[in-house]
Amino acid sequence: MTPALTLKGVSKRYGRGAKALDAMSFTIPSGSIAGFVGPNGAGKTTTFSVVCGFLTPDEGDVDVLGQGPFVPGTFKGKLGVLPQDAELPDRHTPVELLTHLGQLQGLGRGEARREADRLVELVRLGDRRNARIATLSHGMRRRVAVASALCGSPPLVLLDEPLAGLDPAQAYSLRDNLAALRGEQTLVVSSHNLGEIERLCDWVVMVRDGRCVREGPVAEVTGATAVSRWELGGPVPLEALRQALPEAEVEVEGPTLVVRSRGRGVGEPDQVAKAVMACLVEAGVPLRGLSRGVGLERRFLDDE
Repeated sequence: MTPALTLKGVSKRYGRGAKALDAMSFTIPSGSIAGFVGPNGAGKTTTFSVVCGFLTPDEGDVDVLGQGPFVPGTFKGKLGVLPQDAELPDRHTPVELLTHLGQLQGLGRGEARREADRLVELVRLGDRRNARIATLSHGMRRRVAVASALCGSPPLVLLDEPLAGLDPAQAYSLRDNLAALRGEQTLVVSSHNLGEIERLCDWVVMVRDGRCVREGPVAEVTGATAVSRWELGGPVPLEALRQALPEAEVEVEGPTLVVRSRGRGVGEPDQVAKAVMACLVEAGVPLRGLSRGVGLERRFLDDE
């Protein structure tokens, strides 16, 4: 399957200053929800601007949906974008705005109105569909902005901090709605909230100083398929575990059993879990908690 987005050696410099992008290279699979993370000044906004055609790179190649760099006529209806500081026209209602945007994406008037109705329900704003945007709260405006990026179901959507400013209930609801689009559209989500990224995304691209420093499935990047941490309520049957898991590294950190899988067979995550549970049951040791991997935040900090 053709990747949704590929950058190869993309560089961009503003004036005579340092490069905002320095040979940026990464690939995002089609149908994935990809986290795009990095510190302030890492080049995230510049990357989005290059992908959208707002900026022209000094060097390198950009391939959007297997059709080369962004060209307005070619990509009509195929790319949706949510800028971080998106401003909305205050005098319009959410339905009016989304209907207009749907028509700009190539939908007929009736189809665009139906799309607007779908999107206001998707972002849980059905009761404010005909309210002037000027009267909406910050969180409501943000949800309208997210809906605008999804308008017309473009195959590739770039979302810059889509959950910023939302209360926990709103963020939970919108995150679930975005997750439901997995496999139907490709979403690239830029955010500083790594916990949200880990919950929502299945792919991650980490950037620093204008370069990609790590990319891949979230489970692999965080070590979720290789490392498990078992919080126990009794003595760890260490020798029994080491005998049962000859292809894994077994260590004890206080009350925590840490198992690092290696290779295949007994080292696979499901087989590790079965072997650990069998040893704990045999030794009569209660299990109080289980976590996998080191977490995206820890991996991000380790790369500093």
